[in-house]
Amino acid sequence: MADEDKTLTLFTTRVRQLILQYNQIKKENEELYAMVDSRDSEIKSLKSSLEQAQRDNQSLKMAKMMEICDGDLEASKRRIAGLIREVNKCITLLSGK
Repeated sequence: MADEDKTLTLFTTRVRQLILQYNQIKKENEELYAMVDSRDSEIKSLKSSLEQAQRDNQSLKMAKMMEICDGDLEASKRRIAGLIREVNKCITLLSGK
């Protein structure tokens, strides 16, 4: 009977150790799932920020292109006005002779 008691005690001890290990692993698993959820929400937030930054960047590019076009337009108008003045001078000189 002593051997049976030792075996039963050893078995009980091992079961308790397994239960403790199970509880520790379960707790660690819950912590890991919480970390994954936190990272997922952080990734979602960063993706949203990135998409907003990309939209802002596109808007700025468009605004810059429009600004350049407006600047080119003004320069072109000034250049055409100068050319018209030169043509008028030539016409005046030709009509005077």
